Amino acid sequence: MKSMLMTLLMCCAALAGCLDSDDDETTEDTSVTDNGYTYVSDVENHRALMQDLCDIKDAASSSGGYDFATAKSIYADGKNAQKDSGDYRTLGGFASATGKNHDYDSYYGADGSIGAHIMAAMDGTGDFEGTSDTVRYQGIAKLTVNMGMVGYTIHELNAAIAKAEAGNWGTDDAQHAWDEGWAFFHGPEANYGCSPAKVMEKRAADFGTADADGNAATFIATRNAMNDGLTALQNEDMQGVTDARDEVLKNLVIVYSQAVLKYTSKMDSNDTAEKYQAEGYAF
Repeated sequence: MKSMLMTLLMCCAALAGCLDSDDDETTEDTSVTDNGYTYVSDVENHRALMQDLCDIKDAASSSGGYDFATAKSIYADGKNAQKDSGDYRTLGGFASATGKNHDYDSYYGADGSIGAHIMAAMDGTGDFEGTSDTVRYQGIAKLTVNMGMVGYTIHELNAAIAKAEAGNWGTDDAQHAWDEGWAFFHGPEANYGCSPAKVMEKRAADFGTADADGNAATFIATRNAMNDGLTALQNEDMQGVTDARDEVLKNLVIVYSQAVLKYTSKMDSNDTAEKYQAEGYAF
């Protein structure tokens, strides 16, 4: 529910001012493609963050022994996305930061609101105080992807627009930020199962909105919009890139509306009600 409600406000975030992309890496054209989107800048470090999501989920799961301490360490300190400086890009660093261009903090009235929600699940505090390991796992697994990485994606798309508005349209500026958006939304094919993009595939299967090849209508529309937005940036077409950003946000609203409907409809289960409640909460 939180992700669905928040996404409705995201278009307003672009008005917040000229915010930088969360990046300090050297960029170059490496021609890497992830599922129909070809990057025009070097986002290898950003793509590597999706492996952290997989490792967090594995550690926090029942098969991982509900090892919340390891999950928290990966979230806060990083594991796979090492920068040239030797430091690690971390989801925790983004989620707890202030001034990001996603508008969650305005909605919740608190800085670092994404991080606060995730850390409550990690530590068993706040809304997760006194809950079972199953509930905490669902909070960690769902919030890191669907609040953390979605927030990161939205920030980068809005950062790309802010850079373009400042006249910085190039592959080391606006186009690089746009590339980062796809890296955080989809990431490498090997880690696709841990990405927000995978959620679109799952909900399409639930609601019958996939094509004959199993591609979600929301995903196809999102990928098309991302490609259209990149082309618009290359052509210095501000209206085109703004329209593309809005199309991405529209499809995020659709998929998380589907997710909330699915899990709220299952919360009366006698055996697994708390699991579905946690999933509905996270979405």
